[in-house]
Amino acid sequence: MVELKTPAQIDAMRAAGRVVAAALTAVKKSATVGVSLRELDEVARDVLRSAGAVSLFDGYQPGFASSPFSGVICTSVNDGVLHGLPSDLHLADGDLLNVDCGASVDGWCADSATSFVVGTPRPEDLELIATTERALAAGIAAAVPGARLGDIGAAIGAVGKQAGVGTNLDFGGHGIGRRMHEEPHLPNGGRPGRGLKLRAGHVLAIEPWFWHGPGSAYVIDDDGWTLRSADHTRGAHAEHTVAITDNGPEILTLRE
Repeated sequence: MVELKTPAQIDAMRAAGRVVAAALTAVKKSATVGVSLRELDEVARDVLRSAGAVSLFDGYQPGFASSPFSGVICTSVNDGVLHGLPSDLHLADGDLLNVDCGASVDGWCADSATSFVVGTPRPEDLELIATTERALAAGIAAAVPGARLGDIGAAIGAVGKQAGVGTNLDFGGHGIGRRMHEEPHLPNGGRPGRGLKLRAGHVLAIEPWFWHGPGSAYVIDDDGWTLRSADHTRGAHAEHTVAITDNGPEILTLRE
C-alpha cells in the first residue's frame, strides 16, 4: 500500500531532511586525504546526535544482508557505489566517495546521498558525478501530480543511456515516510506512462546510481554489504527525498 502524506506530515519530514542534509554537508567538509571512513561516520553521528535524530542505517538488516549495518552513513569508495560499511580505510588522493545518510526525527524519515572526489579529481569521475546529478534532476522534474511512476524511472534511465554509463535496476528509489523503505520501489529505468499514478502527498526517495562504462553486474564484499561493480569501474550515487505537491516536486533534503 502506498501511503499519502498530509501537509503536516510532510512538514515533519522536512525536519528530518534538514538533519540529513546537514550530516552530508559536514561529512563532505571533513572528507580530506588521510581521513578514515570511520572518522567520517563519527562526524555524521555527531550531527544526528546534536539534532536528536535517530539513524535509519545503524543496526538495519534487510533480507540480503548477513549482519546488521554498523554505521550511520554508507561510505562507498571508487568501484564501491552502494552500502559501503564505514571502516578504518583512509581516503587517498583522487578517491571517489559515495556517502548515503538516513535519519528520522519524531518518527519521520529522510534519506539522501551524494558523491564527490577527495583531493585531485579525474575528469571522468567528475563527468560521472555530473551525469548522476543530471539523472536525479530529471527524475525529480518528472515527479509531478498526474504523472506515472514509470515517468521518473524513464527520465533517469534516459540520462544514463545517453551518457553510456552502467545502470542496474536491482536497487533504486523507494517510498519513504514512517519507515525508510516503503512502497513503491522505483527502479532507475522503465517505460513512461506506466505504474502508479502520482498524487500530491506521495513522498519518494529518488536515487540514481551509475558506473563508468556499460557494465551492470555487481558483487557484494565479504562484509555482506558493500556493493561493487563486477568489472571494477568506479561508481557514483545521488539521492534526495522528494515530496510531490500540487505546486510540483519539493526536495526535502536540499543541501546548502
